[in-house]
Order: sequence, then structure tokens, then C-alpha cells
Amino acid sequence: MSFDLSPLWISLKTTFTATAITFFLGIAAAWWIFNYRGRGKNLIDSLLTLPLVLPPTVVGFFLLLLLGKNGLGQLLQPLGITLIFSWYATAIASTVVAFPLMYKTALGAFRQIDPNLLAAARTLGASELRVFWQIALPLSKSGIIAGTILTFARALGEFGATLMLAGNIPGETQTIPTAIFFAAEGGEIDRALVWVLVIVAISLIATLALNSQETTNQRRKTPAPGYLIPSERGELKFAVNQSPASLSVAIQKHLPSWTLTANFNADAYPLGILGASGAGKSMLLRCIAGLETPDEGCIVLNDRILFDAKQGINLPSCDRRIGFVFQNYALFPHLNVRENITFGLQNLPKQARNKQANELIALMHLEGLQNRYPQHLSGGEQQRVALARALAVQPEALLLDEPFSALDTHLRSQLEKQLISLLNKYQGVTLFVTHNLEEAYRACKNLLVISEGKIAAYGTKKRIFEHPGTYFVAQLTGCKNFSRAQAIAPQKVQALDWRCTLHVIEPIPNQLLYIGIRAHQLIFLVKSDRQTNTFPCWVVQTSETPHRMTIYLKLHQPPTHQNDYHLQAEVFKEKWASFKDHPFPWHVYLDPMRLFLMTK
Repeated sequence: MSFDLSPLWISLKTTFTATAITFFLGIAAAWWIFNYRGRGKNLIDSLLTLPLVLPPTVVGFFLLLLLGKNGLGQLLQPLGITLIFSWYATAIASTVVAFPLMYKTALGAFRQIDPNLLAAARTLGASELRVFWQIALPLSKSGIIAGTILTFARALGEFGATLMLAGNIPGETQTIPTAIFFAAEGGEIDRALVWVLVIVAISLIATLALNSQETTNQRRKTPAPGYLIPSERGELKFAVNQSPASLSVAIQKHLPSWTLTANFNADAYPLGILGASGAGKSMLLRCIAGLETPDEGCIVLNDRILFDAKQGINLPSCDRRIGFVFQNYALFPHLNVRENITFGLQNLPKQARNKQANELIALMHLEGLQNRYPQHLSGGEQQRVALARALAVQPEALLLDEPFSALDTHLRSQLEKQLISLLNKYQGVTLFVTHNLEEAYRACKNLLVISEGKIAAYGTKKRIFEHPGTYFVAQLTGCKNFSRAQAIAPQKVQALDWRCTLHVIEPIPNQLLYIGIRAHQLIFLVKSDRQTNTFPCWVVQTSETPHRMTIYLKLHQPPTHQNDYHLQAEVFKEKWASFKDHPFPWHVYLDPMRLFLMTK
């Protein structure tokens, strides 16, 4: 009995063709839907996935209607082209049925990528094509390979749609699955068994390849040995603007729970941005960088319009010349240190690119780490690489989104000093988002405080700390002592919660609600030498840190329980040791120059 091998060759030819087509179409469709932000996204996704959940015979029926004599086939017939009941119909059926596997696997792989990695690439000047080719595709490689193998297996096993559209023509459209079906139906069990063993073997090879690929991807790259560059510690030359650096922001961005409204200007002095979690700090930076689009307003950097809703201007991130250091640093995990730093310098000649990279590596003390990958770096090293990468593109503005949040206290202190020194040389605009009050005070001359998307305070750090203006700003900037207040004279205020009358220096606002004083500004007196704003007090409890004592005080009379206190005072332990044994009552002086009045 002769054995016809044509079903094997037809199946392999069909499967490889369908796999190749779905590879490109599936990835393209997945990348498009991944970036699509318009209406009907879920509907489009469902339509692209539909062949995966429909019975193959239903898919074949729809293809028969589409490509038959009453559909597209009617247009192709005058050209002498017939699709149905031909090998082309076999390839089309396998492609359509296998497409959703490639599409959904690639889409899932793209969704696993940290969005900050794609955003970082865009801020470094990468076009969308380069973001896809050099970041998204390498990082989703394992998922795409898995999808390709699954697509191959699905195309190989396709039966129902193929039978509906291409039929079972031996030597032309008969694939292994259809050969098995008709052999078994005709009583040729031995022939059917041979084809079953063949397709099982091919499928098993595909499955082993998939498992092997997954195992390989679990192995991390071994860092190549680092090398030292010559110790030429020349200072990095930042681009100098002909005019002073300036950033003007006046935007609105509508979000589900609130609207971000920002209106401020920044110059070459670092601007610290403070606010509670979810206040809109990071969203503000993303709008400036072009990673999010405001609904209204404009953004102007050094007289260049980055965004203007009225004029319809919205420069893409790659054209804004803005460096962005993300909270998680967003280093490209498939690139080593040198490749991360030079990612935004691809437009430079190789010699100039290497020269600038060497300067930044020396400036950031990264010698010997050039060939290491991010997963083999400490948190401090990752932070320095991220900063070097952002500075490499000579940005006109530098956005720092809590760059020290992932570091321990000692390392944070070291890198903070280095960053302050670097920002003193940098001549562009710097926006520094942080939760750390002291960090912002040391690094920035000016501060901007955000609350629920609104600017609660904006000005020099000295003015905001000495005259916060509102209860929220005072609390956010570290004040711990508040009392409801009423004005009783032009320079006198009744502190209702502290049960005392206070002389004040600053003008009393019309809508006075609170009075406050910072814990470290309380003055202890052994004797009541001063009469104004001086009150007897008793210690309720204390709390200590390695260097300071926090003292909880009750005014006017001894406390009755542990939570019966009016004020918190903070003193160094040396000072605490000098008066802690004095008998009560002590006396505390609330300096009128240090008292601030708040409206809400």
C-alpha cells in the first residue's frame, strides 16, 4: 500500500505560512491596541479575539461567506483568482484561527512591561518606532516566542475552518487533521494512526521548545566584568542657554476623583514639589514631560511651546528635551549601564557618544560598572545611572520623581549631597518631587505644595515655612502644634484649644481659623522672666530619637492622663539633660515672631 505524504507537506507549508503571517499581524495589532486610547477599545479587542472562542466551523462558515462567490470571490473571479477550495483557503483558515493566540500573547507580553520604561525611552528622545524596536520588543521577547510556538501548534491542528473553506482535496488541500478524519471514517485505522503519531510528535516538539524557552528565560544574565576608564575627572559640560532657564505651567487635567490645576513658573533654582500621596505631584511631572496630555492650558519651556490646548500644540515627549528620573529609576533591564546612559545619544557619532558617556560615568562614580545590568546594581548605583541617563541628553528641564524614596538613610544622605552639588552646576529648570520635608528644604530654594490637584502654596521655602498660610500647608511642612483661634484685638489672638491669649506680630487675616507654632521653636524658661506669651507647663510624656527629645506639654495645670497635652516641643538631648530635673511647673515661651496664623 503506497503512503501519500502530501498531507505532511501541505500541513507544514500551511502552518509555516500561517505562523509567519500571524507573527507580524499579531504583534502589529497587539502594539496598536496596547497604545490605542480611543473609544471602542474593548470592542475592537473582542473582535480580534473572537476566532479563538468561536467553533472552527463557525469561523469557516464566515470565511466561506466572505470569500465565496457572493463575497470577495465575486470580485476576484474576473481576474481568474479562486480562493475557496484551494491551498490558499487552507492557509487563510489556519491564519485566521491562529491569529488570536499570537495577538493575545503579544498583548499580554506588552502589558507586562513597566510603563515607566516606555515613558523613559520617550523622554530620552526615542521615536515610537525606536521605543517598539529597542524597548518593547526585547522586553516582550519571551512572550512573543511563546505566542509564536502556540500559534504554530494551533495552525498545525486546524481542522473545522479548513474543511469548511478548503475542503479535503488530496494533494492540494488535505492536511494531516483532515487526513486523519477521512482515514478513520473510511475504516483505514492504520493510516489514521500513522498521521496521529506524526502530528503528536510535531506538537510534542513544539511543546518542548516552549518549555525550553521558558526555562532559558528564567536564567538571568551574568554581568560582564567591569573595566575602569582612565581617571579623567573632567566636569561634565552642560548646555548653556542664551537666556535664563524658565518654565511656565498653566494647565488643567481632569481625573476621575479630582482635577489637577497647576499655574506656576520655575527658573534655574530647583523647585521642590511637596504633597501627600495621590495629590497630583507625579501627574504634574508627566504632563510636563508629555507622557500625559492636559485637557486645558499651556506649557512653555525656555520660550518653546510644549503644549497649548487652544493652538492644538502638543509636542511628543521625544521632542521636549526633558530629562526624567522616575521613582523606580526605570532602567532598561536588557541594557547594561553604558547602554542605558547612551540610549538617548544615538544621534551622536560613536566617538562623541562614548566621550559623553565616560564623563557621566566618572561624574557619577560608576567606573567598573559599565557592563553590569540593572538587576546587578544596588539601589544607589541604579539611582546614579538613572540620573546620568537623564543628564546625558542635555535636557532643558530635569524632573526628579522622588529619586531617593527607595534608598536607606545613609545612602540617601550621600546621594543627596551629590545631587545638590550637581544641581548647582546644572543651568536648566529642575522640579524635585519628594515626601521628605528636610530633603526638599536642603535641595530647593523654592517650594510648591499640592493638595488634591490644587496648588496650596508656592514661594520661597523660607516664606512657606515661616508663614504657611493654611492649616494643610503648615501640617505638610511639619508643624505639630495647632489651636483654633479668634482675633480679640489688632495684635492679640485667643488660642481656644490652648486656653491662652497670645500676642502676635503678623497681620491677623479676616478669616482667621488657626494659630500654630513649630515644635522646635518653643523656648523653655527656668523662671518666668517674660510675661507676654509665657505660660506655666507640665510634662505629660516624652518620646526620643537618637538625637532629639519630643516633649508633650500641658499648659496652666498638671495633666490628668497621658493624652492630656496642648503642645509638642522638640529639643536636642544635650539641652534636655540640662533642665529635665528642674521642678514643675516649667515655663514655656511662644515667640510672637514664630507664631503663624492660618485661614483654613
